Amino acid sequence: MPDSKHEKPLDTTTFLRIRKWYLLALAGIALTIIVAQLLIQTHLNSQLNDSRVINVAGRQRAFSQKLVKEVLLLEEATKSEEYRQIRSEIERTVSIWKTSHEGLQKGNSDMNLPKEEDPEILSLFQNIDRHHRAMVNATEAILAKEPATVDFNKEKRILLENERDFLRLMDNIVNKYDERSNAKLQNLKQKEYFLLAFSLLILLLEMVFIFRPLSVQIRKTISNLMKTQLESDDSALKIKTLLREKEKSLQELQELNFVIDNAALFASARKDGSIVFISKKFLHLLGLSREELNKPLSELLTTDEGQQRYLKELLKSNRKNTIRSEEIAITTNAGQEFWLDISIIPMHQASKQQSILILCSDITERKKNLLKVEHLTQQNFEERMLQKKQQASQIVEGQEEERKRIAKDIHDGIGQMLTALKFNIESIDVQDTEKTKEKIAYLKGLTSDLIKGVRTATFNLTPPELSDHGIFPALHKMTVELSKLTGKRILFENKAVENIRFDSLAETNMYRVTQEAVNNAIKYAKANYILVTINFKEDILSIVIDDDGKGFDTAILGKVPNNNSEGGMGLFFMRERISYINGRLFIHSEPGKGTRVTINYRTDKPTEERLTTVGKAL
Repeated sequence: MPDSKHEKPLDTTTFLRIRKWYLLALAGIALTIIVAQLLIQTHLNSQLNDSRVINVAGRQRAFSQKLVKEVLLLEEATKSEEYRQIRSEIERTVSIWKTSHEGLQKGNSDMNLPKEEDPEILSLFQNIDRHHRAMVNATEAILAKEPATVDFNKEKRILLENERDFLRLMDNIVNKYDERSNAKLQNLKQKEYFLLAFSLLILLLEMVFIFRPLSVQIRKTISNLMKTQLESDDSALKIKTLLREKEKSLQELQELNFVIDNAALFASARKDGSIVFISKKFLHLLGLSREELNKPLSELLTTDEGQQRYLKELLKSNRKNTIRSEEIAITTNAGQEFWLDISIIPMHQASKQQSILILCSDITERKKNLLKVEHLTQQNFEERMLQKKQQASQIVEGQEEERKRIAKDIHDGIGQMLTALKFNIESIDVQDTEKTKEKIAYLKGLTSDLIKGVRTATFNLTPPELSDHGIFPALHKMTVELSKLTGKRILFENKAVENIRFDSLAETNMYRVTQEAVNNAIKYAKANYILVTINFKEDILSIVIDDDGKGFDTAILGKVPNNNSEGGMGLFFMRERISYINGRLFIHSEPGKGTRVTINYRTDKPTEERLTTVGKAL
């Protein structure tokens, strides 16, 4: 029978056995990984050197061609500055070319080139040396002479004769470098395959001789542990019960600490609404003392019966394990009214005891401010509505003035001419041929004036060019007609590429605003020169009206317009019309320096789509 005092525990023996075999397995895998990494790193360093050598060798071919090209450019150089610059480039090229050629054979630490040990490549370099040396000597001979004494034909012939052989032999050297690099890569692949096979063999041996015996040992150990587990179930059950009670108490303490640390107004109540605990600040807010806490929470919070019933129902209805927030108005015993933001949090959720925690915030000031904001909002709304009514009445009044003006124009102009036409027709005596001819001639002139008056009236109402051809021809026609009627220099400049059509409402409003701006310049500004410029760029239609009139102070634009102010209602209607189409109106003026009115309107359709629509319409 073994001595129990010197026998190691089961867990210790199992751990030592597992540790020994696992260390052996991991050591074998780690060894193969380290060897593989050493091989890969060694090959990568070699590949870097080979890549650098191939790069320099390939660059030698480019430098030979660059050298010949620069010599040819030197021959063609006519200016001394150009000659010196090309000669300096040739000197740098020759220096780098010679250094690289020597470094490829003997090595160069500055260029990170190793010394070449391959006899085959060195033999190729011996064959190419004479061509290299001939080209270098020819170039140096050119550089050694003065520009006036250089005979380019001889050296150029030497360069051209040796360049082809140099390129051919350099291609062979580069190919040799490439073959040597590929051979090293193939060798590394074979070593990698060998290491892979060796690693797989180690894993197979570990599975057979390590993992399988260990699994048997672990199975036996687990069987022994299961036997002892049955013996400790009773004690474990008691320990779990104690731990659960401990966690429960700890959770209650954590909840209480959170409330104490993060809330100023808080209380705890039972299921029936009776108080468990209430903070001092809460008592001070309600005007209560500790001796008065024998009532339900709903009766302590407020003296209003309706509020008490609502709070009682609110506390009873919170049966689910959810947090509920309410904003409630309360009335204290002292008659003070407060607004509280109450959060009702269920507690003891695990035991289903429905005790609750009440967190409160005093939001009385916020509610007062909210009422003030609502009052100000209502007042602002009423002011806006009053302003809209005033604007509507002003618009109606302006429409009535426009109707009176149209009626006056028709009555004083067209009506008078029609009356004269009627009387003259009635006074014609066919028997008196001479007077009849005079009256007919007069009637022709009167009829022409009547037609002109009708056209002027209809043009002022709605020009046919606007609906038929768009705003571009309409504005052009307006400037021409007003120039004839007023004798002012009213010009039109179209900077747009084509005649583009827009929405009819937008065209009408922009036309009326432009017409109003021109009329203001004639009537109020007393302008002698008016320029209307229209442009369309990046989907924005821009109309600019410039005049050389007396100008005005733009501060009046912020005042409420009235019918007695010069141009006041006109400017008001201009702004209203532009706002209808979501456009923008800019007015810049200074007394004595004229006025500029700018109208900008952004279209909704892309330019290509609009041009296509106009093309189909045409």
